[in-house]
Amino acid sequence: MPSAPILFDRHLARARLLRAASLPASIFLLEQVARELAERVAAVLRRFESAVDLGTPTDAVRRQLAQAGNIGTIIAANGVAGSFHQRTAGGGSRADALIVAADEEALPFRDGSLDLVMSALSLQFVGDLPGTLMQIRRALKPDGLLLAALVGGDSLSELRQSFAAAEAEVENGVSPRIIPFVDVRAAGSLLQRAGFALPVTDVDRITVRYPSPMALMHDLRAMGATNPMLERTRRPLRRATLRRMMEIYGERFADPDRRIRATFDIVWLSGWAPHGSQQKPLAPGAARTRLADALGVREHSAGERAGR
Repeated sequence: MPSAPILFDRHLARARLLRAASLPASIFLLEQVARELAERVAAVLRRFESAVDLGTPTDAVRRQLAQAGNIGTIIAANGVAGSFHQRTAGGGSRADALIVAADEEALPFRDGSLDLVMSALSLQFVGDLPGTLMQIRRALKPDGLLLAALVGGDSLSELRQSFAAAEAEVENGVSPRIIPFVDVRAAGSLLQRAGFALPVTDVDRITVRYPSPMALMHDLRAMGATNPMLERTRRPLRRATLRRMMEIYGERFADPDRRIRATFDIVWLSGWAPHGSQQKPLAPGAARTRLADALGVREHSAGERAGR
């Protein structure tokens, strides 16, 4: 099987997460996603004895689940374990959990050892997402659950367009400034390819308003979410390009009060490790009730013309 192309500098991504750990917390988006994830877990009427919080850059998910009655042990698996986890995302008390250093692309868990894997705003930086999903599926026990949220779709389209226009105008060329994001339909296909049963994907669009593009980029830096692509330009950002980008952003994507808009599409993934008790589609020809009977109409053969 051909190896997946390497899109991201994983060492750089971890270094930026470590840098972000020392910056003032500005991660409301992660807090919002963590609350939604906790609500989705609570809606599942079963107990998960062993759960992994995979790659989430703070303890936001674990704090939201601290009072949940249907989760036993939570293991935090992160490439910067022991550093970023010292920072409490929302200012509250830190949620205790087992913490292990792990790369999302090389999971250290035995096959069939986990009941639940959760992840919030981390998997968008995984270069081999199909491979990671396959590893998660193998690590889950039969009827184990994956529930993850990642930045995807048309996220940061305003920033992407503004940078591209500014670079084309000032530097006569365009370099990748924003990472490529997975589409919600493609995400569903990846779950199926990884062998998950009952795969479901959906997307939440969140529009955030900022006083300026610089405030947006400050938030991205505080989340450790700046560009880690291998194909990124190594040249320092020119002041003229940055100034023109901010002008274009304000011209195209500002509200009447001059605050700018930033779009975040949160793509949700859920899937179950296959188990014999799960619902399965009927085999062709196995239906016991004719569609015509269910609809209360007369059935016509292929060559019969319906009367008026």
